[in-house]
Amino acid sequence: MRLNKMLALGLAAMMTMGLAGCGSSGSTTATTAAPAEQKATEAAAESKEAETTAAATAGGELTDPVQLTFAAQEVGTAAYNYAAALQTVMLKGLPANSTINITTTSPGGVGAPIIVNGGAQCDIVMSNSAPAKWSFEDGILGNEKTEDIACLAGGLGHDFINVMFTKAFVDKTGISTLEELVEQKYPVKIVIKKDGTLGELSAEKVFEALGVTFDDIQSWGGTVEKTGGDAIKSGLQDDIYDMTIDHIGAGQSNTTELCLTHDMVDIQLADSTLEKLAGMGYDYITVDAGTWNGQDTDIKTVGSQQCILVPASMDADLAYALTKAVCENASELGDAVASMSYFNPETAGTSTLTGVQLHEGARRYYEEMGYSVD
Repeated sequence: MRLNKMLALGLAAMMTMGLAGCGSSGSTTATTAAPAEQKATEAAAESKEAETTAAATAGGELTDPVQLTFAAQEVGTAAYNYAAALQTVMLKGLPANSTINITTTSPGGVGAPIIVNGGAQCDIVMSNSAPAKWSFEDGILGNEKTEDIACLAGGLGHDFINVMFTKAFVDKTGISTLEELVEQKYPVKIVIKKDGTLGELSAEKVFEALGVTFDDIQSWGGTVEKTGGDAIKSGLQDDIYDMTIDHIGAGQSNTTELCLTHDMVDIQLADSTLEKLAGMGYDYITVDAGTWNGQDTDIKTVGSQQCILVPASMDADLAYALTKAVCENASELGDAVASMSYFNPETAGTSTLTGVQLHEGARRYYEEMGYSVD
């Protein structure tokens, strides 16, 4: 009996040791598995972070600060005001510590494509879309074609071709349209802005649409005077000249004063003439009645709006970020500069407003948003 009890106690002790061994073995397994599971979790997290970073990069988000130059004209000009407004919103889309330095080196809307071509003198510049188109396709102001330019957004303004006769000229000749004047080869006295301005180029393009040149007008006995804005105003006020053509915006000071102090007639171009001008790169615009003193009806015309040009070689993600910042802060632009309230991101990528090719980064943004591009 005593032997049986001893055997029973021995067996119990062995079972206890066995159970303890099993428990110890289980703990060892759990302890070994924990680091492996943690590594797998960390690897998955790193993979997800990499995917997120890649997606952000594909969407145009930048991580490193950038330093850019934005060429404008002198302080106080419309070009400088545009640049300052754009500088503010563009910085919102760039990494911290990025800078956009505004310089006063832009020659204006006509010459602007030249200085941004290939990043020659700046990274960003404002231009009118039609001169940008002419510069890209044929060269402008005696320069070679600017093939390394692209657009981020167009339609930032509401400028238009403005054709006016003096009332004295209309009363004297009975001519009330430009098409009549050309058909009659009338020896008209024209005054326009100086060479190198969009006003002068636009006047040239208007007559080109009618199949004539300034030389033709002079051959009829007419004159074409090129001068500054104040001289144009005073010359028309004194009836030294019969007519003018310009590319301006509503409220332009010299034209406003002219119409308040002298009887002028706003001239409606024929649909066929407007169609030819649109084919040259201008876009259709309506000048509302009352824009100028004495203007009782709407005038259908065309214009070339401001666009944002960069080198075509600009980094695509940077171009995407700049375009996104401009479009997503459109209302702020309108608050800063009244004429920029016409800017519509949904049409900002269309060719009539861009003048030249869209930058690939800008195109990516518009396509993601479902906006029109062509």
